[in-house]
Amino acid sequence: MKALLLRTAEIVINNMLPQEIMLKAYRLMMTGKAMAEIYDANRPICKYVHSTARGHEAIQLATGLQLQPCDYVSPYYRDESMMLGMGHRPYEMMLQLLAKGDDPFTGGRAYYNHPNSRRADRPQIIHQSSATGMQVIPTTGVAQGIQYREEQGLSNYPIPPVVICSLGDGSVTEGEVSEAFQFAVLHQLPIIYLVQDNEWGISVTGDEARTMDAYEYAAGFKGLDRVRVDGSDFAASYQVMEDVINMVRKERRPILVHAKVPLLGHHTSGVRKEWYRTAEDLAKHGINDPGPKLKAALIHTYGVTEDELDKIEAEETVYVSAEFDAAVASPEPDPATVADFVFMPTPATHETGTRTPIGKDKVVMVDAALHAVEEILQDHPNALFYGQDVGKRLGGVFREAATLADKFGDNRVFNTAIQEAYIIGSTVGMSAVGLKPIVEVQFADYIYPGLNQLVTEISKSCYLSCGKFPVSCIIRVPIGAYGGGGPYHSGSVESTLATIKGIKIAYPSNAADIKGLMKAAIMDPNPIVMLEHKGLYWSKVPGTDEAKMVEPDRDYVLPFGKGAIALEASSDAVENGESICVITYGMGVYWAKSAAKRFEGKVEVVDLRTIYPLDEELIYNTVKKHGKCIVLTEEQLRNSFCEALAGRIAQHCFTYLDAPVQTIGAMDLPAVPMNVALEAAMLPNADKVAEKMKWLIEY
Repeated sequence: MKALLLRTAEIVINNMLPQEIMLKAYRLMMTGKAMAEIYDANRPICKYVHSTARGHEAIQLATGLQLQPCDYVSPYYRDESMMLGMGHRPYEMMLQLLAKGDDPFTGGRAYYNHPNSRRADRPQIIHQSSATGMQVIPTTGVAQGIQYREEQGLSNYPIPPVVICSLGDGSVTEGEVSEAFQFAVLHQLPIIYLVQDNEWGISVTGDEARTMDAYEYAAGFKGLDRVRVDGSDFAASYQVMEDVINMVRKERRPILVHAKVPLLGHHTSGVRKEWYRTAEDLAKHGINDPGPKLKAALIHTYGVTEDELDKIEAEETVYVSAEFDAAVASPEPDPATVADFVFMPTPATHETGTRTPIGKDKVVMVDAALHAVEEILQDHPNALFYGQDVGKRLGGVFREAATLADKFGDNRVFNTAIQEAYIIGSTVGMSAVGLKPIVEVQFADYIYPGLNQLVTEISKSCYLSCGKFPVSCIIRVPIGAYGGGGPYHSGSVESTLATIKGIKIAYPSNAADIKGLMKAAIMDPNPIVMLEHKGLYWSKVPGTDEAKMVEPDRDYVLPFGKGAIALEASSDAVENGESICVITYGMGVYWAKSAAKRFEGKVEVVDLRTIYPLDEELIYNTVKKHGKCIVLTEEQLRNSFCEALAGRIAQHCFTYLDAPVQTIGAMDLPAVPMNVALEAAMLPNADKVAEKMKWLIEY
């Protein structure tokens, strides 16, 4: 590695690249230059915001030209020259620029140079978002997945894949980047972090934003090798990237490449360079324009004539113009396709298997979940389980992973650091290489550091990749209050999660349901969040003994979006107009059933089982049957999922209602207090529910 670190411009000159590589790079640089110029000359047509690679072309081409179809790369929004180097046509890229229907990446749904690709003849590209630095965790997850496949013998790659994560130096200050670096060096993953440093973060200069650049910052991550390169010098960049790529292919460890580059174009078409940069700034960067540098090298070192190079530039201008005209003439997206690819179809559409096998004892909910995961790991070699404290020493703080690491080994069931963003976001990359990660956030209160990844990367990946990269994962989240857990271990987050489109959310209330839903989740190609109530895990909370159930057989599958009648009202009460219904889930099921004992036969309880998809047919039919409805939640009530559901019930069932839809939830406090008496005062309970039932029955 020291030879790599000590590479100099002199050594590069003494080891000249083949002329055909230099000429190919020059042609592609002229392609990129012509693209930037035609976009700027046609601003009314190129109306969607975009960035170009001007100034970054050399390091991008040096990278793209050397990647193999087996490799994975995450280009960032300025990496159009990298795309050209990997073989993508300007026309394809322009279709995305203009948000056309034939855009091969996102079907007109995302910005320019936000690609994704599963083409067999090109390097693979997972969904790319605009959130700077956020791609580092998913892309590190790809490297984690490749390493796992190699270690488990799931793949025998003829060429060991490398992973390239490209990012600007300004984004390295994001906290999630450090989480990815930590995981990569701890596990020595086969990934290259390519940092392109143009000294700007929109209008913020490097001096304003940092005390060190990415190269200096990387020194703090033990085990992360690093190298600097003049990213405006194509020959130097090519040979450094050649060394680095070959080293990672062979030695399977992470390296950071810090490439210093000029910024010649605008930050974006919407934030133009003249708005915030002086003539002196622009002149300073113009000195290192990669195009003239490469042109000079070809003339003076390779003997290529200036006329030959001018001809190449003219040819690319004509070529790009034709590509642009074709893209402009291509059709707009069909508005009828706007809702396509939110989810990919799941095979788990019907309840199948044996839910209540004869001769088995009841089990607590946490054991049913544990056994479900164990069976999944037995049946699916591509499944693995990781998170905080789920490894063999503890097996989860609720023992929800007890014995799993002993049975399946530390490579399949293992601990992570306190890194909720990495735990959640890495599932993107793991899924992209065909794995099924099951991960855990230790308490619902701590899911918030992971929401960035859940919202920005996971939820949008299927939709914005037009189904090429659905994120197939299970995120387990212990949730809810359970008696003195306090303000950071008792929270409910389902309303927050329910606002995120593109994920599915389960909230089982008993042992049979959690196992059946877990089995449906492993079959589902989409992201699943399993909310598992801590107070129901062991049925230690008074009144929750019915959460224990006979454990279903391993073939039992309970599809998402199918609620259940947890308690049925008597036909006489219904016919006499004396009945009401309660729509609830989780702990609410037991509060409602306990309260209903005071109104024999007059209360029907619906257990939603999943928050999304939601069994609206069952809900509306039940409300229409009874005419009076309570929606019950453990969450703070105002602006909650349950208030929104109550509003939908009022809209769809208005003519059937004999009373306003009622809601019950926790008090609108910032947190669940520690003292058990204060906790009880805040939360719903059977007595509070019974009081509301009495009012509604008598209404």
